[in-house]
Amino acid sequence: MRILFVCTGNICRSPTAHGMLLHMLHESGITDVVVESAGTASAHIGHAPDPRTQAAAKALGYDLSSQRARNIVPEDFDRFDLILAMDESHMAVLERRKHNTSSAQLKLFLDYAPEYGREVPDPYYGEAQGFSDVAHMIEAACKNLLEELRSARSGS
Repeated sequence: MRILFVCTGNICRSPTAHGMLLHMLHESGITDVVVESAGTASAHIGHAPDPRTQAAAKALGYDLSSQRARNIVPEDFDRFDLILAMDESHMAVLERRKHNTSSAQLKLFLDYAPEYGREVPDPYYGEAQGFSDVAHMIEAACKNLLEELRSARSGS
């Protein structure tokens, strides 16, 4: 299974989900799931996640410091089985860019935590509390995604 998380600049929401799910998979002993993240815009290519994003994730026990932002590329639609958009605008970009022969499934990430709504809000232009709120939301969705992955593995 290959999973790609997508947000705008790949410095806030998608790297948080990327780092959290990787950590959870490692803790669960699941080693055959590939997880990456990418952005729909190119402003931050090569940058580490926003320091506020890193601080919010670190407060929950996740280290995002090794990640670097990248853009989604056409090959991603062939490389990944599941591409998860953080909001409707990302979903629209993904639907426009996905080619007809791609078998990648596109979904909104919060389909895994519908109690939070449909979209993960972008904390970039807000205060530190917004980053913390988003980190908790993403953690909940990652836990539910992990449970779905476990269930699929056990056949239940």
